[in-house]
Amino acid sequence: MNARLNARVLILLAAAGSAAALAGAWISQYGFGLAPCEMCIWQRWPHGAAVLIGAAALLLPWAALPLLGALAAAITGGIGVFHTGVERHWWEGITECAGAGGLGGLTPDQLIDPTRDLGPPLVRCDVVAFEFLGLSMASWNALASFALVLVWLAAWRRAVRA
Repeated sequence: MNARLNARVLILLAAAGSAAALAGAWISQYGFGLAPCEMCIWQRWPHGAAVLIGAAALLLPWAALPLLGALAAAITGGIGVFHTGVERHWWEGITECAGAGGLGGLTPDQLIDPTRDLGPPLVRCDVVAFEFLGLSMASWNALASFALVLVWLAAWRRAVRA
């Protein structure tokens, strides 16, 4: 098998890995009712970019595209590590979804009438919503994303040899 074909297979594998991560997130959200927090949403964007980069890399002969895919995977992996640290209370997260909350954002009408629709509940970033084998979804995303970085880099090495 020549290097270019080998690179295409690896690009397809890496892009499919990000597509699978997105599909898993959507199935968790819409199939099992696990609403995502703000940082969960952040982790999805680089996966989406990696899928698009993978499509472009399969269509265009630019050897640098797998490096962009690796960067996208590294970014979502980094966000996953940060999110894991917030969940484990190793460091503070963003105030939008990991904070004190309280009644400060409510109007007097909302305080008086508890039946009034306040919109969707806040999903906290500092609480693990689901765990498998002792790791949260953010932790699994980080591990899978860093594995995808290696696949993207292998694809790049083969693409530059072609």
